[in-house]
Amino acid sequence: MPQNSSALSGTIDSLYYYPVKGLSPQRLDEVPLEAGRGFPHDRRYALARADGRYVPGARQPLGKREFHVLMKDERLAAVRSVYDPGTDVLQLFPASPAEGAEAGAPAALTADLSTAAGRQALVGYVAELLELPADGQPVFAEEDGLRFPDLLRTGEREMQAVSIINLASVRELGERAGVTVDPLRFRANIHLEGLEPFAERALPGPVLECGDVRLEVFQETARCAATEVNPGTAGRDLPMLKVLYEHLGHSNMGIYAYVTAGGRLATGQAVRAGGVWTPVNPSSLTRV
Repeated sequence: MPQNSSALSGTIDSLYYYPVKGLSPQRLDEVPLEAGRGFPHDRRYALARADGRYVPGARQPLGKREFHVLMKDERLAAVRSVYDPGTDVLQLFPASPAEGAEAGAPAALTADLSTAAGRQALVGYVAELLELPADGQPVFAEEDGLRFPDLLRTGEREMQAVSIINLASVRELGERAGVTVDPLRFRANIHLEGLEPFAERALPGPVLECGDVRLEVFQETARCAATEVNPGTAGRDLPMLKVLYEHLGHSNMGIYAYVTAGGRLATGQAVRAGGVWTPVNPSSLTRV
């Protein structure tokens, strides 16, 4: 890998956001970013565990174990969501949103998340899906201006981080393990193409430039059991942590970054990294 070159470049293959933490992604053609903010509407809402530590309005930095996510609740992957940020309406389908729309199939749930009734409808649907007891219904979670990503240990700045995956790294992992690995298992916002496998682990600069957007890379992503879940079938069919350790010697796949200069990201856009980069110390990785 060219550790000392002045620049590496690739392109944005695809962009995703996850309006409700734990539910399916929605693909974007482009997205406006602001300095100090994450993807608009990404992980805007979450479903907290009834017996967890989430307190509405407390703006707590909590890890994923406090929420209903794929790590423990793989049935959530069987639900495909369509969210309209303009109306705050969420629709849930038992099939993919595209197939449901093309077939004209009605949504299993249509909920206006700006209303108490709509939020309760979502809570009730998920409680039934997960077969939760009456006293275990999820707590609808929203914190004005904040998000619920998987990196929630040190404070509000981390709540605005964006996640990035190198598709070449995912393919290389699959080739080494002899399996096909869907990159959506890693639930990243930005999918990069054109880099060498694992180039993101030793970038030649801590800043990624995408047009006017600047992304400050600050940490690798240590993975959890959520990656075992097949996003297409909702089956827990691949021991991803074991695969990572056996073939890479660690559990990392992807990186986190802060937005330090705003602008518009779009698929096909060039991405450049430059400067001098020291790989992240594995002991600093956050495991949630």
